[in-house]
Amino acid sequence: MNYSTQMDAAKKGIITKEMEIVAKKEKVRVEDLMELVSQGKVAIPANKNHLSIDPEGIGKGLRTKINVNLGISKDCCNIEMELEKVKKAIEMKAEAIMDLSCFGKTQEFRQRLIHMSPAMIGTVPMYDAVGFYDKELKDLTAEDLFRVVETHAKDGVDFMTIHAGMNRETAEIFKRNPRLTNIVSRGGSLLYAWMELNNKENPFYEQYDRLLDICEKYDVTISLGDACRPGSIADSTDPSQIKELMTLGELTKRAWERNVQIMIEGPGHMALNEIEANMVLEKKLCYDAPFYVLGPIVTDVAPGYDHITSAIGGAIAATYGADFLCYVTPAEHLRLPDLEDMKEGIIATKIAAHAADIAKGIKGARDWDNKMSKARKELDWEGMFNLAIDEEKARRYRKSSMPEDEHTCTMCGKMCAVRNMNKVMEGKNINILREDD
Repeated sequence: MNYSTQMDAAKKGIITKEMEIVAKKEKVRVEDLMELVSQGKVAIPANKNHLSIDPEGIGKGLRTKINVNLGISKDCCNIEMELEKVKKAIEMKAEAIMDLSCFGKTQEFRQRLIHMSPAMIGTVPMYDAVGFYDKELKDLTAEDLFRVVETHAKDGVDFMTIHAGMNRETAEIFKRNPRLTNIVSRGGSLLYAWMELNNKENPFYEQYDRLLDICEKYDVTISLGDACRPGSIADSTDPSQIKELMTLGELTKRAWERNVQIMIEGPGHMALNEIEANMVLEKKLCYDAPFYVLGPIVTDVAPGYDHITSAIGGAIAATYGADFLCYVTPAEHLRLPDLEDMKEGIIATKIAAHAADIAKGIKGARDWDNKMSKARKELDWEGMFNLAIDEEKARRYRKSSMPEDEHTCTMCGKMCAVRNMNKVMEGKNINILREDD
């Protein structure tokens, strides 16, 4: 039987090779996975033209996935440096990479990225449009925007952030309900500005069926962007955010009718006590579609440490329903991240994702922790390093401060609880001040 997309195949009862790969990774029955894909509760972003992809599933009952943002800008236009980041992200097993390039002719970088990456690739075509045509924002036409989308799809992009929920109605809600930080989504602000400058409706909303045509043709997953995501904790869960979310729910159902896979993007900055409710609200209003969140960043006062503020929010968000975490680096709000910033962002986000998987009861999630605990009990340092989420840092810290007794560390030395409990449980004497017998 023929099928157009992963969702179309699932509805027809066809098990694709991508479903088989994902089911094996997730340790779930492929038939159960197929049912979730058919319902839209799991997405498998896998463009037909992305030949190097190692597919992943995002959604209900699956491991929380992470995304790494990178790409060139006008101030930092070093393609080779960004490709080094790509290599590091792949090495660190990030499941997705978003190319957020927003300057110049980006197609060369995007095509090289897709060719070399087993991770799924995402883009925001709106970022590319100004440079693609060398036109000012006001002068772009709807035709221009759809041509960029088709170019990205043809190149092999697996998912695209499209801010289709920023329509005239949402814009009016925003105007009537002033915010502390206005619209902080780059793509959302560009579309809002385009609408205002041209006094027109958002083309991606107005011609949504045309967008679905492109995505169905190449099996591109639409990541419905949150133009009104809060940029400060003061703006979270406000009328603009909720109105847009309601619109995204309507667009989700229309996409599923066309067998186009959907993810929903979410906040943003948000106080800890609002996160759970927002996750429940998204799942309710968007019919349990996979939820992709940036953070949430739980306080606004930690520039230089936003990988931590984001990881705190991300762990809570994923515990209560988020399926996909976009990493945040220490450079957030300050500069384009360098290689070390990227690594710190990946580690922090992986910790958040894994902590949430434990809380959600994802199959096999605790096994990793139990193996680490066993290695600690046995003072098996090599085992601990091999299991560490960041093996290089663990080895470096250990090597930088070696204890007198090689089985312990310089925190406790021979007063090490693990060492002494092992000895006493084995009926052995404990020598703390002297050499062992």
